[in-house]
Amino acid sequence: MKDQTILVVEDDPKIRTLLRNVLEDEGAQVVEAETGADVMRVMAENTLGLVTLDLHLGADNGIDIARQIRTVSQVPIIMVTGKDDVIDRVVGLEVGADDYITKPFHVREVIARIRSVLRRSATPAPVSAADAPVGSPRFKFDGMTAFPDRLELLDRDNAPCELTSGDFKLLNVFLNSPKRVLSRDQLMDKTGGLEWSPLDRTIDNQVARLRKKIERNPANPTLIKTVRGIGYTFASNVEIVQSSAVSTNIA
Repeated sequence: MKDQTILVVEDDPKIRTLLRNVLEDEGAQVVEAETGADVMRVMAENTLGLVTLDLHLGADNGIDIARQIRTVSQVPIIMVTGKDDVIDRVVGLEVGADDYITKPFHVREVIARIRSVLRRSATPAPVSAADAPVGSPRFKFDGMTAFPDRLELLDRDNAPCELTSGDFKLLNVFLNSPKRVLSRDQLMDKTGGLEWSPLDRTIDNQVARLRKKIERNPANPTLIKTVRGIGYTFASNVEIVQSSAVSTNIA
């Protein structure tokens, strides 16, 4: 977290001050915003490592702000919600947030979740195809192609598919373990998240969001299948293609 610039979006000055003090104690640089207009201005003026976003900002809607952020940036977003705002949390994750914290929160949980999201997003910067290192693999599945080194997914029409860093980490886990049943705990661990608990819907929400982006029919998924009571399995054949044109089918 050291040397990261974190944007705290919160209209309650007491909570803003609390988060600022906690994050600065961890070595982060903190900038603040109270409204959607403030958010876009601050983003234009700073290189951000993460955003904490309260979903209830008076006249502004945090979900709408998350959507606005995603039109210009893939910066990690952690939503701050009330303990009963289940629908808001689900919608927030679906529009591109990476995690959530519920009020009232403990500062240790805030730090743990921010560190976890920063670890998941700490991936190499995308490079052009010409700059991709020799031997860098790509994964082909169901007419789509994923380039892990570039954090890029091409859809069935060879057009870029917009994935958040969390989306791509989850997809990468599935592509490296096709046709294996992975528990929610394994998925949380492999994506760098916190320990999973039976009441935690983070992985389920992330899977639902990823399905919307890669399934032909998200209502009837054929790629990421649910294994009741356990977790999920990636049911498609996956082909690994090296830049030297040598391919390996791992399913």
